[in-house]
Amino acid sequence: MDTNRNNDSEMEKLYAETFQVIQPGVLLTGKVISVKSGGVIVDIGYKSEGFIKKEEFSEEEIKGLRSGDVLEVYVEQMRDSEGMVRLSKERATKMKSWDSLEKACQEGSPIEGRIIEKTKGGMTVDIGGVKAFLPASQIDTRLIKDFDALIGRTMDFRILKMNSKRSNIIVSRRVLLEEERFKMKGETLCRISEGALIRGTVKNITDYGVFIDLGGLDGLLHISDISWGRITHPSEFFSIGDEIDVIVLKYDAEHEKVTLGYKQNNPDPWEKIAEKYSAGTKVSGKVVSITDYGAFIEIERGLEGLVHISEIDWSPRLKHPSKYLAVGEVVDAIVLKVDEDERKLSLSIRRTKQSPWQLVRDHYQPGQQISGKVKSITDFGAFVGLPEGVDGLIHISDMSWTKHVKHPSEVLKKGQKVDAVILSVDAEREKIALGLKQLEPDPWVDRIPSLFRLGDEITGKALKLTDFGIFLEMEGGVEGLIYSSEVVQSSEGAPIMEGDLLRARIIRIDTEERKIGLSMKHVRTE
Repeated sequence: MDTNRNNDSEMEKLYAETFQVIQPGVLLTGKVISVKSGGVIVDIGYKSEGFIKKEEFSEEEIKGLRSGDVLEVYVEQMRDSEGMVRLSKERATKMKSWDSLEKACQEGSPIEGRIIEKTKGGMTVDIGGVKAFLPASQIDTRLIKDFDALIGRTMDFRILKMNSKRSNIIVSRRVLLEEERFKMKGETLCRISEGALIRGTVKNITDYGVFIDLGGLDGLLHISDISWGRITHPSEFFSIGDEIDVIVLKYDAEHEKVTLGYKQNNPDPWEKIAEKYSAGTKVSGKVVSITDYGAFIEIERGLEGLVHISEIDWSPRLKHPSKYLAVGEVVDAIVLKVDEDERKLSLSIRRTKQSPWQLVRDHYQPGQQISGKVKSITDFGAFVGLPEGVDGLIHISDMSWTKHVKHPSEVLKKGQKVDAVILSVDAEREKIALGLKQLEPDPWVDRIPSLFRLGDEITGKALKLTDFGIFLEMEGGVEGLIYSSEVVQSSEGAPIMEGDLLRARIIRIDTEERKIGLSMKHVRTE
């Protein structure tokens, strides 16, 4: 009996000592016994087995667990409703991580974490099972627009503040970046000098230039130093993140300002350009830009010339340059003019082809009769298209021998087929004059002088009323002018209207000026 009592006493003592060690809030090491549907059974060396909820494991962890696997656990409750010790793997992980985090916070050493989600004012970072808050202002040295792109990325952080009671941790990535940038800046300053070639990364692009990260120090590459040729916007050449070689043009050590150049990596194509591309030289290049007034052709890297709209085609009625050319197209051109001081190069595409005016000069002579369609009508005349692709002008003064033509549309219409006589050909000035009235003999030479004489009284229809008189249609379509001083109003006082038949007397015949003057005074009434 005494022996049994002693054994029972020893067992109770052992359980009591064990109970002192295994209690809520203690970290233990246990071995997996089995995996059940609701969780994991763990042997923690206690009279009761431990239990961890299945929710604390990922699917992969559950599948990988085997009997005998060792786990660190945290005692939450000594006995649950089923008499088992309630354990937590997550809290054990957090407690273990918390100790290392406190040490990292005290020492200021970086810690590794993974960004897991976006939250109000920043992002949440998982650091060894412990969640920390990363404020938006502490993510980077620059403004972050796409927060979602950071989710899932693993980075180094520094703990700014932690509260063990509230389990709050605030971390920063920006602090580490600034320290790294400061370190790089010191190294960069040792390498920077005017004329030095240095490699950098495009950090930001603006309308006026590009900011280049040289390694802890930013430099400005102005738009004017990007290319020897014409440039509209820096984005035509660079994208953010590009690594490029630049030359230090100017360095202000006091204010740490760096001015950079990119085009200076290549020789200036405008040097001795007049020797290389003299007027008349035929060149080949790519269309790089089209405007309302012409097209820019790149004939070598950084060297562009302008083909003015008037030099694109021989057509007298030019369309928009985009109707003839396309960006990226390779074309031949002739150098017209080189202005080295102004850095301007004038080119011509049309002069690579035979001029239609050479054909006009060879095929047409004054006095020759031609046919064509009226292409356009202006206040001063009408343009008639010829088969060679050029237009001839019928001036308003060459439309009628006898009529006072106020506007060409009174005689011709657009699209009308018309015969005309060539009056003159000026191929050098690209002009050809045509005449419509010259298809018939000049009536002022013989017909009008014999038909009309001074003092004759005639009856005609009022065609136009002007401030200086009334144009009257006479016999044969000839027009005469009743001078305003020679107009007589009717006895009834009614005003004269266009279309009225009027009686007048010829008081002037000028065959050279081709004019007939009329008067309503001293005219017999019939």
